[in-house]
Amino acid sequence: MSVQCETTAKTSAGAAMGFFERYLTLWVALCIVAGIGLGHLVPQFFQTIGRLEIAHINLPVAVLLWLMIVPMLLKIDLKALKNVGQHWRGIGVTLFVNWGIKPFSMALLGWLFIGYLFRGWLPEDQIDSYIAGLILLAAAPCTAMVFVWSNLSRGEPHFTLTQVALNDVIMVFAFAPIVALLLGMSSIIVPWETLLLSVLLYIVAPLLIASLWRRVLLSSHDKNEMAGQQKLQRTLDVLHPWSLSALLVTLILLFGFQGEQILRQPLVIVLLAVPILIQVIFNSAIAYLLNRAVKSPHCIAGPSALIGASNFFELAVATAIALFGFESGAALATVVGVLIEVPVMLLVVRVVNATVDWYEKPEGIKSYDVCCPPE
Repeated sequence: MSVQCETTAKTSAGAAMGFFERYLTLWVALCIVAGIGLGHLVPQFFQTIGRLEIAHINLPVAVLLWLMIVPMLLKIDLKALKNVGQHWRGIGVTLFVNWGIKPFSMALLGWLFIGYLFRGWLPEDQIDSYIAGLILLAAAPCTAMVFVWSNLSRGEPHFTLTQVALNDVIMVFAFAPIVALLLGMSSIIVPWETLLLSVLLYIVAPLLIASLWRRVLLSSHDKNEMAGQQKLQRTLDVLHPWSLSALLVTLILLFGFQGEQILRQPLVIVLLAVPILIQVIFNSAIAYLLNRAVKSPHCIAGPSALIGASNFFELAVATAIALFGFESGAALATVVGVLIEVPVMLLVVRVVNATVDWYEKPEGIKSYDVCCPPE
C-alpha cells in the first residue's frame, strides 16, 4: 500500500469529533427555534425560496447541498477500492446490512410505527410522506461522520476508507431502485424523473467533481506525497466552515416551512425519532454480531457496525425536498435523523468499546494489537 493511501486512511479515519459535530443535536435544536421564528416573521421570504426551482429541484437547496456533499466526498479516496479484498469478511457483512437489511427494516418500522401504532397522533394527510422520509433516510449509508465514529471505536482506518469508497460507488446504482421499490410498496407515487435527477445532481455529479478535484490536489505534488496531502487538508479546512454553514442554513429553511406543523403537533418529532432510534440500534447490532460470527477482528467489527447503522442524511434531506417539497412530512422526517444522529451513534460507539473483551473471547478472532499493530 502506498504512502498516499496510508496517509489518507489515517487522516480520514483518525479525524476527531470537532466542536460542531459534538454538539450537532444542539445546533439542530437552535435551527428549529430560528427557523420557526423566521418563518413567522418573514413568511414571504421562505415562500420565495420555495418557488426557486427547476424540474422540481430547488436551486438554493441544490447549492447548499453541494456545499455540504462535495467537501465530504473530497475526503474519499476511490483508489482504496483496490483493497476491497483485504478485509472481505467485514466488507461483506457491512454491504449486506447497508443494502440488504437497513432500507427494508426502516420501511418495516415506518409502516409499523408511523402507519399503524402512532397513526392516531399524526396528521393523516402526512402519514405516507413521513414513511417516505424514513425510507429516504435509510436508503444510503453515511460517508462523512463515519470516519469520526471509526476513530472513536478504534477502527481499522483502511477498512473504513475502503468501505466508504465502495458504498459511494454502489450508491450511484442502488439508491434510486431501492427508494423506488420501497416507496412503491408503500403505495407512494414515485416521480422517476425527479428521483433520477436527484441521483445525478446529489450523488453522481458531486462524486465525479470531488474525485477529479482530489486528483488535481494530489497530482500537483507527485514527487512529494506528503505535500499533496497537506494541500488537500488545507482545502478541506477552508471548505469545512462553508459546509457547516450550508447545513445550518438548510435546516433553518426547512423549519421555516415546517414551523406551523411543528407548533400544532410538537409530538411529531418525538414519534418520528422512535423508528429511527430502533433502526440504528437494530442494524448496528446485526452488523456487530455477524462480524463476530465470521470472526472479523474487533477493529473491523466496530466501524462495520457504525457504517451499517449510519445514514447519509444530507442526501436524504435533498431528495425529500426534491420529491415532496419543503413543507412535506418527508422533509421533516429526514431532519429528525439529523437531530438524533450524534447522541445515538455515540451510544453505539460506547457499547462497541465496552464489549471488546466479550467480542474477542471466541477462538480465531484477532486481538486489537494484531489487527492494528502500533507503529
